[in-house]
Amino acid sequence: QVQLVESGGGLVQAGGSLRLSCAASRRTLRSYAMGWFRQAPGKEREFVAAISWSSSSTYYADSVKGRFTISGDNAKNGVYLQMNSLKPEDTAVYYCAADSRPYSGSYYYTSKYDYWGQGTQVTVSS
Repeated sequence: QVQLVESGGGLVQAGGSLRLSCAASRRTLRSYAMGWFRQAPGKEREFVAAISWSSSSTYYADSVKGRFTISGDNAKNGVYLQMNSLKPEDTAVYYCAADSRPYSGSYYYTSKYDYWGQGTQVTVSS
């Protein structure tokens, strides 16, 4: 069973930066895209960013555009999220996701992704 493992979360002051990493436990996972979602207490899981391996296109939620950058290594099934200018409202558990099925829908929806990590906590203090 392939697992996605996130790392890099933590506590940071507003205006600071963090870099999240995600890697698949096996390189046998063939993914078409990978992404990051987040979930704050009492809220639904929401899209943050995604990257398409075929086109190298990237996608961002409006709330993080200009502050977060997604990058990755398809050969390693690894994806990263550089988060700058963090705000208290960025506080959430961040989840890595992978899509192993072609033509599986919009990058912005959780339904596109069939592999998920356990999540890593990001806390931004004011």
